[in-house]
Amino acid sequence: MMQGPTTVVPRTAFDLPRIVGAGLSHRGIVRDKNEDAVLTDPGGTLWAVADGMGGYGRGDVASDIVIEALSAIDDSANPLDALQDRLAAANAEIRTQSGGRTMGATVVALMIARAVGHVVWAGDSRAYLLRSGRLRQVTRDHTLVQVMVDRGEIDPATAEHHPEKHIITRAVGGAEDLELDAAAVPLVPGDRMLLCSDGLTGCVADDAIASWLASADTPDTAVRTLVNAALQAGAPDNVSAVAVFVVAGG
Repeated sequence: MMQGPTTVVPRTAFDLPRIVGAGLSHRGIVRDKNEDAVLTDPGGTLWAVADGMGGYGRGDVASDIVIEALSAIDDSANPLDALQDRLAAANAEIRTQSGGRTMGATVVALMIARAVGHVVWAGDSRAYLLRSGRLRQVTRDHTLVQVMVDRGEIDPATAEHHPEKHIITRAVGGAEDLELDAAAVPLVPGDRMLLCSDGLTGCVADDAIASWLASADTPDTAVRTLVNAALQAGAPDNVSAVAVFVVAGG
């Protein structure tokens, strides 16, 4: 007996993992207002932390401009091109609104496409990858102190306590032409990523970050625990964290 046509849907080579995350921002203990802003995505694609340049005025406006620009990215866009284009647009908008005054924000943004995390950044907001209990810093700070480390003028341990550690060399809105760095991170189930402002890393050491991030049962628990750790340490700056967990698909 002849059978009717059969439709066969081919399986992909592997099941893409699910991405879940959460973000939290706090003004800290000392600052009067919060000039940080975070972007979280229920769909699991786009995440970011922006840190307004405190002390220069309107840092909160600059960070909001950065996050608003990034939020316009379509999930289907080419990650690197989209991140760079939207941050360039934010750079131009901040410079227009600055009226010639110093105004800007550091940024670290993550866009995940087909199990690859595309990270773009300017300044000292950081991205970390936790894999198999080991924490790795994906980004490299754009700061005067990092330049001194790269030149061999000081060692990394000295840099952590250097009085000029917060002087940044790149920021969105800081120059006519925005210079960004980028990295691509293939992701596997069990990986955890953290995006954060320097308000967190200035108060919580990397080994403590690794421990809290590894032990958290959810991204929400991770960011709450990390921000609380910074607050317990005095939090002289605004503190922001976005935790992204890579979970087996299915």
